[in-house]
Amino acid sequence: MKTKLIVLSLFTMVIASCHAEKKEPTTVLEFTSFKLKTTASEAEFNKLDAEIEDSFTSKQPGYIRRESGVNEQGEYVVMVYWESLDAAKASMDKFMADKAVATYAGMIESSTMKMSRFTIADKFTATNSTFTEVMTFKTKENTDAKAFKKVNKKVGTEFSEQQKGFLQRITGSNEAGEQIVVAYWDTKANSDAVINDFMQAPIAKEFMGMMDQTSIAMIRYQALSALKNVTLTNKDKVVALLNSFNTGDQTPISYINPTKYIQHNLGVADGLEGFGAVMQHAPEGGFKADVLRAFQDGAYVFTHTSYDFFGPKAGFDVFRFEDGKIVEHWDNLLPVQKPNPSGRTQFDGATALTDLDKTEANKAVVKGFIEHVLLGHEMDQLTSYINPKEYVQHNPAVADGLEGFGAAMQYFAANNLVMEYDKLHLVLGQGNFVLSISEGKFGKGAHTAYYDLFRLENGLIVEHWDVIAPIPPKTEWKNNNGKF
Repeated sequence: MKTKLIVLSLFTMVIASCHAEKKEPTTVLEFTSFKLKTTASEAEFNKLDAEIEDSFTSKQPGYIRRESGVNEQGEYVVMVYWESLDAAKASMDKFMADKAVATYAGMIESSTMKMSRFTIADKFTATNSTFTEVMTFKTKENTDAKAFKKVNKKVGTEFSEQQKGFLQRITGSNEAGEQIVVAYWDTKANSDAVINDFMQAPIAKEFMGMMDQTSIAMIRYQALSALKNVTLTNKDKVVALLNSFNTGDQTPISYINPTKYIQHNLGVADGLEGFGAVMQHAPEGGFKADVLRAFQDGAYVFTHTSYDFFGPKAGFDVFRFEDGKIVEHWDNLLPVQKPNPSGRTQFDGATALTDLDKTEANKAVVKGFIEHVLLGHEMDQLTSYINPKEYVQHNPAVADGLEGFGAAMQYFAANNLVMEYDKLHLVLGQGNFVLSISEGKFGKGAHTAYYDLFRLENGLIVEHWDVIAPIPPKTEWKNNNGKF
């Protein structure tokens, strides 16, 4: 009898041990989000993204699958499933050092890039998905892990799995305490149709109530593989045209309307012939252009460029399109100056495009600043438009902050110099960047064009670049279109 008890005891221990050691198989989900540089072409990036998957990522040890997409705000997502954390890390290290992916990586705005890795137990099955929702978050402090896991699972069984077009829900977590939920849908329309119902569902309210609300990040994106006929935008055409100075590529010339090209650079003759004449008189080695920032506002594209155009110059260009062709051009150029008292140049500073939903509001702020402060001289309104604690200045002669602005004005007054804005001609913007074009007087009273580029945050101006250039007398004009 004693022997039987010992055998039974050992058998029970073995069974218990087997149950204790049994674990769900896990994989690693690498989640990366970013935006492209404003000078990058979405059509070209999407093409390169597919090539990267075929020629690089899918060839790495431990690779399972990769998917990429973009949302309506221009934010990209790349999610890669790996067999292990080591495989994910090894691939990223190789990616950063591989010259073959340099062009692709160089199109990404590095300041916007975020990457996290999560351990998951779900095996991907949503092969027909074209639209994905990703939520990352942390749970509230002292949240019971088992209770959260139970509620998390019930969201899937009691809500998501009951919806039309829903394909799969994948969940995971990482060592930093972050959670991830990925929901795959067949189409965006089916996902859109249940958003309000989800927020009202009792299980969803319980689920959301367990989250640290300040940590929630949500992105909904269309799979790049599902996007069809992605073509060059007007902004892409302008960047390609300016880059042709470097490459000699003749294709971008076709983006200019050959029968209607109104030129406002007063040193260049009107029409496509005038543009061609300038190119024919280029110095040995040609002109060079490094497009630093590019934006689109309706029919207009505006750029901020470092030129080698009869010497190093800073320039702003504005192009107007009709039916996909450039029909009008304005610009303002100034020889490159030394860094300003704060050590800033005419070119450095922020480049990331954000707040696409605030374009019109930001344009209104800049318009108000020009009209009330610079035209109306309502200096008491200055802090209604400029952030008094953060104002980064790239004007070659002015230091950062409102103090730098005030010191510059005092210098002008003490030396009988003027910086007068007489008329605001145009305000263009995209997201957090706004360009204003104005007319006035500068220095000893010379007739002057003011091109001011502003970056805004939370409704206030926080950064400024400009090109202030004299307008030549009419006797020197090579066209009759005027500067503005």
